[in-house]
Amino acid sequence: MALGSLFGVACQRSSADIRSFPDPAVDLKIAADAGPQKIVLAGGCFWCTEGVFRNIPGVTEVVSGYAGGAKETANYEAVCGGDTGHAEAIQITFDPAKVTYGHLLKAFFAVAHDPTTLNRQGNDAGTQYRSAIFFANDDQKKVAEAYIKQLDEAKVFHDPIVTTLEPLKEFYQAEAYHQNYVELHPGQPYIISAALPKIEKAKKFVAESEKNPTTVPATQP
Repeated sequence: MALGSLFGVACQRSSADIRSFPDPAVDLKIAADAGPQKIVLAGGCFWCTEGVFRNIPGVTEVVSGYAGGAKETANYEAVCGGDTGHAEAIQITFDPAKVTYGHLLKAFFAVAHDPTTLNRQGNDAGTQYRSAIFFANDDQKKVAEAYIKQLDEAKVFHDPIVTTLEPLKEFYQAEAYHQNYVELHPGQPYIISAALPKIEKAKKFVAESEKNPTTVPATQP
């Protein structure tokens, strides 16, 4: 995150109520015994998004890193320049027997970030803070496209969603000091102002989800 936003609310998001988010009408049907699956998402500072998804049941691992650019520029100093093509991203590993791909997208839009601000999250500005879904295959892309359309048509947000859908070429793990940052630095001012409120929203999201469990709909990509 930009140093200038250290004491700002850099991970703000739209005020849309988490209860207003529908379950995806289109989702991936993955066999429960298929083994661990992965999804790569970008939504502003990876400290915040990583912290959110570490609180979602069915998620077994979250790694902060970079996606969208070349290996040579996959480092924090270069990415902060804003001209590498990279976004600060997270790689989520999940158990398809416990959570669906679509439900993770729901958490992404409902809790993790504001998908209506172009190349910006709060005071963090630049393409490295863009909202993006890095799809690994056509089915992931179709589910993401369908859910964005569903949210826009339902007018969950006041403004259109600007999330980009980008093919995942490679995910590069970030430096060790960025990993699990929220848990290791709970008293850091940026974490207090930006990440911890999101984690509280994540807990509310989980509570609401437990009241109304997500099921994989009949419609598949």
